[in-house]
Amino acid sequence: MTAVQQPSSIPVIPPALDTASNKQQIVLDADILAKKLQEHTQRIFPPVAKKAIRRFTSSEASKFLGIHEGYLRQLAAEGKAPLPEMQPNGRRTFSIEEVNAVREFLEGTKSNRRYIPHRVEGEKLQVISVINFKGGSAKTTTTAHLAQYLALRGYRVLSIDLDPQASLSTLFGNQPELDVRDNETLYGAIRFDEHRTRIENIIRSTYLPGLHFIPGNLELMEFETTAPAGRNSKIFFMQILEALESVDQHYDVVVMDCPPNLGYLTMAALCAATSLLVTVHPQMLDVLSMAQFLRMVGEVTTTLGRHRDDYDWLRYLVTRYEPSDGPQNQMVGFMRSLFGHRVLQNSMLKSTAVADSGITKQTLYEVDRTKFNKGTYDRALEALDLVNGEIEDQIRNAWGRQ
Repeated sequence: MTAVQQPSSIPVIPPALDTASNKQQIVLDADILAKKLQEHTQRIFPPVAKKAIRRFTSSEASKFLGIHEGYLRQLAAEGKAPLPEMQPNGRRTFSIEEVNAVREFLEGTKSNRRYIPHRVEGEKLQVISVINFKGGSAKTTTTAHLAQYLALRGYRVLSIDLDPQASLSTLFGNQPELDVRDNETLYGAIRFDEHRTRIENIIRSTYLPGLHFIPGNLELMEFETTAPAGRNSKIFFMQILEALESVDQHYDVVVMDCPPNLGYLTMAALCAATSLLVTVHPQMLDVLSMAQFLRMVGEVTTTLGRHRDDYDWLRYLVTRYEPSDGPQNQMVGFMRSLFGHRVLQNSMLKSTAVADSGITKQTLYEVDRTKFNKGTYDRALEALDLVNGEIEDQIRNAWGRQ
């Protein structure tokens, strides 16, 4: 990213004059907010700037490649791999394109190991639905970082924003009310009328090689009203699955950010999924609501029927976790005693680094690490990598890989 400002740069929006009715004021407030947000975006990311992934240290590059940093240094010393030039400070940093160039070099060496992890014949497309019908459980943050992590690791990833609020779209550089037109959300590929289009027509490339994206906006709400009256004998809960069939061979993993409810979109996502990732904030009210949510999910999948015998895996991810918080630790222990290995061993930490980078519409893989306290940033990134690595293990296990 060529320009980043600290959270304090958010403009102060003067209050609108109360000259309209409350119903009219809602629309006026929406227009005011959209305009100011667009102006803010143009200030921190001017038209000549493009959203981008930052450069990575040798340590980070070696982790994405799955090799020891010492081996990367050895390749540099021997002048073998296509490595970037050493900087004046004696360090070497990598763009994602340079990481991929090294990955391709390693794949071409005489080794039994695979460095390009694309799935092969017999390994089915992994479709992960990130779900919880309670807002604030970090579904969007989880989805964005997971999709980017997998792409950085060399997988071909499609990320889908199924939430009409479209926070994931915003993180990926798309302002829903301005950058996403009619029929450019997944609704365009799952609608029931003559305006339905192929999913290939709505998939967008991103600033990260290997990661494609389908944005969302309020148009997705149309599916909640049209699904009950599906035409031509189409069954609503099979729509996402059928839409993905035409691009099945182009991707290794699909990651879907589901809306915070159990509506028709979420039910369709549940039926398309091969695996479920349930995000949980370790507070009593959140865990209590999750009990109702899980019961409803179980009833829905049983009632609607499944195109597969079972999910490949189901895992609970503890999010916004504060290790120093006693009640949270008790709640996490309670969940582990009930669900055992289904609770991921690693948790997504609550961190100012994640929160502050989100204000500038960035993930930790994008934001300039010098803008934060080094310790705070490194702890947050390490936690994210551990969580995403654990999920990657679930994906590889589903394929039967070691």
